Amino acid sequence: MHTRQEQLAAFDRLLTIMQELREKCPWDHKQTFESLRTNTIEETYELASAIIKHDMAEICKETGDVLLHVVFYAQIGSETGDFDIADVCNRLCDKLVFRHPHVYGEQKITDAEGVEQTWEQIKLKEKGGNKTVLAGVPEALPALVKAYRIQDKARNAGFDWDEREQVWDKVKEEIQEFQDEVNHMDADKMEAELGDVLFSLINAARLYHINPDNALERTNRKFIHRFNYLEQKAKEQGKALTDMTLAEMEAIWQEAKTTDCR
Repeated sequence: MHTRQEQLAAFDRLLTIMQELREKCPWDHKQTFESLRTNTIEETYELASAIIKHDMAEICKETGDVLLHVVFYAQIGSETGDFDIADVCNRLCDKLVFRHPHVYGEQKITDAEGVEQTWEQIKLKEKGGNKTVLAGVPEALPALVKAYRIQDKARNAGFDWDEREQVWDKVKEEIQEFQDEVNHMDADKMEAELGDVLFSLINAARLYHINPDNALERTNRKFIHRFNYLEQKAKEQGKALTDMTLAEMEAIWQEAKTTDCR
């Protein structure tokens, strides 16, 4: 690992390169907050994908790409006179110190659960911070991730089941209500009730300490692996998937399950 001096030198090198690129590269010079926004989202998802794969080399690379965007925004901010990288770092440091009174103040908390229980209350007291518990949930978050964050923030404010097993009655209730609307074939009500089913399942996942986004992505990858296996086996037999019977595909699918990565 590098020394603190080496780390600071590397960061200084990055800031210098970013400044030079803004001055000398036509593409970098024309970028704005708005033009970079979608690329930032893409880079964040690529980092998330690397984390799921536990690929340390890829995590390092994608972390650098995300850092590039942070430095890029700070450089643009310095050019407009609104803020620079020092403002970004200092504001973040101030926030971290304020939100950790058990480290930098007199509050006594000895476990992670205790920190989580006081987190939202601290944020509400923060100058310029959230005015309500759920105000900190970004509107642009994907729906599944947003549902988890909403529920988690509500929990930190004390709004939760007394016992986690109680959630299963709610899951069953929502599934039944969805089935009732399916029987009536009312598209709008079916959509609303399916949303309730998904929300209750996400709640169950949270209560059992399962990240639903990670769980669903794991299933996505598993399905892709099995489907690719099925498609390859069909090609080896000289067949198109559309020409195969469901029974033939099911036999290969069961075979594909034995090759799943754990």
